[in-house]
Amino acid sequence: MLRQFVAVAEELHFHRAAERLHMAQPPLSQAIRRLETEIGAPLFIRNNRNVALTLAGISFLDTARAILGTLEAGVEQARRVASGTSGSLRVVFVGTLHFNFLPKLVQVFRSRLPDVELMLREATTAEQIAALKAGSADIGLMRRPGVVVPELVFERVAREEIVVALPDGHAQAGNQRVSLAALAQDNFIATPRSEGMGFYDQMIALCNAAGFSPRIVQEARQIETIAGLVAGGLGIALVPASIRQGLRDGIVFRPISTDGAEDARFLDVLAAWDASKPIPARDQFLEIVRQSGHLIS
Repeated sequence: MLRQFVAVAEELHFHRAAERLHMAQPPLSQAIRRLETEIGAPLFIRNNRNVALTLAGISFLDTARAILGTLEAGVEQARRVASGTSGSLRVVFVGTLHFNFLPKLVQVFRSRLPDVELMLREATTAEQIAALKAGSADIGLMRRPGVVVPELVFERVAREEIVVALPDGHAQAGNQRVSLAALAQDNFIATPRSEGMGFYDQMIALCNAAGFSPRIVQEARQIETIAGLVAGGLGIALVPASIRQGLRDGIVFRPISTDGAEDARFLDVLAAWDASKPIPARDQFLEIVRQSGHLIS
């Protein structure tokens, strides 16, 4: 009824207002009468020659226009959210991705969808799975979890080589490629298995294929902490190649060779999400992630 009232108030003519609204005049007149009954006051002065607004009608016109303006803005915003071009998106990611992949991904996303607010939070694979299941995150970028999570969909969106991080004074540091078997007597630094079973088990499998079980002397949750411990000479570590983007003094990174399957030397980056929750902005983000997998190194 508000649109009908505004049309009559602006035209001050029921027939022209009805044409503007693409409706017959009798239903329009009935709608205005119902509105006046609800308000409890006449909004128009009617006679055979003209239509004019009452003082109540003049006052209500501003209110009606404001309500309709708010409604139209709300409808437009709802449409943008439904299309994934507005709103917010909560993204959780493993720490190594911020060295290279994530900044470029965010740059592309913001250039294409500037009205979507990205809320980024670093988290281990285990923390990401918990957040996605609890509904406190919309999409995760993680390593293979090493466990079955039926509530979530997983898709490989990128992969990167596993390299060994060595103190720059290590005997193998001068080699262009390091045989993993040559590191059998070294101390290893690793992330706790509870924080990412897939990567941890892959590291163990690589060492086993090279003929030894790694002697893990220290665990650290953050890859930057591991790099710092390696640079300090506490041990060596198998890490994603993307960490090389954050080079620091006292540490070198070298590709590895092993007798295991060639595919085992690469680490997958997975996108994970709860497909039972329709989130258009997430779907837009996922498409950009799929297109950007080549950016990782």
